[in-house]
Amino acid sequence: MSVLDVGAALPRHRMEILPALTPVLVAVVAAPFVGSASTFLTLTAAGIAMGMMIFTMASGLTLVFGMMDVLNFGHGAFIALGAYVATLVLLPLASWSATDSILLNLAVLTLAGVAAGLVCGLMGWLFERLIVKPVYGQHLRQILATIGGSIIAEQLIYAVWGPDQIPVSIPAAFQGSFVIGEAAVEKYRLLATLVGLVVFAGEMLVLNRTKIGLLIRAGVENREMVEALGYRIDRLFVAVFMAGSALAGLGGAMMALYRGQVHATIGAEFLVLCFIVIIIGGLGSVGGSFVASILVALIANYAGFLAPKLALVSNILAMVVVLLWRPRGLYPVSGR
Repeated sequence: MSVLDVGAALPRHRMEILPALTPVLVAVVAAPFVGSASTFLTLTAAGIAMGMMIFTMASGLTLVFGMMDVLNFGHGAFIALGAYVATLVLLPLASWSATDSILLNLAVLTLAGVAAGLVCGLMGWLFERLIVKPVYGQHLRQILATIGGSIIAEQLIYAVWGPDQIPVSIPAAFQGSFVIGEAAVEKYRLLATLVGLVVFAGEMLVLNRTKIGLLIRAGVENREMVEALGYRIDRLFVAVFMAGSALAGLGGAMMALYRGQVHATIGAEFLVLCFIVIIIGGLGSVGGSFVASILVALIANYAGFLAPKLALVSNILAMVVVLLWRPRGLYPVSGR
């Protein structure tokens, strides 16, 4: 019996609906307090877009932990590296960004995202070979080694690009907003939402509908069995780490454009948020991270509007409430 036959014979678990509806429930509860329908729509659209950018960054960390059982505290370095690599495309091609041509603007964004993903993927391979490989299966050493690697990477970024912030601008065709009634929805936020949905659909398709995804999941459960069938699980795991690093780079590039500037600490800033997301979602669950990303972004947006001081701790409060309700997260992975 092949590994595919074994996978086909595995029982399918029914997905719980209520955890997936938590962002909707938060929106329903917040709507009466926001009051204005146009303001509510603007806040919700912005929250979903922010959630998709957070998910793009956090999904790489989710893959690495969920598939490889590696606690990578160096993930933030790839977020920062992706943001800086994007500037190497955006700044020289500023004339393309300044035109009103949607095709040229999309070309600039695509090149920036691809460059960020490729460079971070290659650096992820180097990071895994030098720092992560010696500490597989040793969580405490993983934390220490990846934190050390992250510090080194941040200092290298300072050495190459300097300590000053680098301004970047969204291409002209994606500046401004669509006006729906009295609500304004930024064009770039819609694009970020689309990219996040494509990333999520691609991950779910690869992990659940392809032979590679099945082999990776089988290797996590029983590495010896899969290797006995002739597959090199170590190569698959390296590929997973590279994919996670590439997603961090893509998310960093998207966030840099959203913020309009790049600085070396952007990775450390969002690393904490990424860990909050994967804890809320259920350690190692891609679907859980997707729901959790939208949840924390919506809560932050609503809290920022209703109680700005509360917005600073809204993510921590959201994590506490979710873990009191479901101690293993919204969609926990079995065995974690």
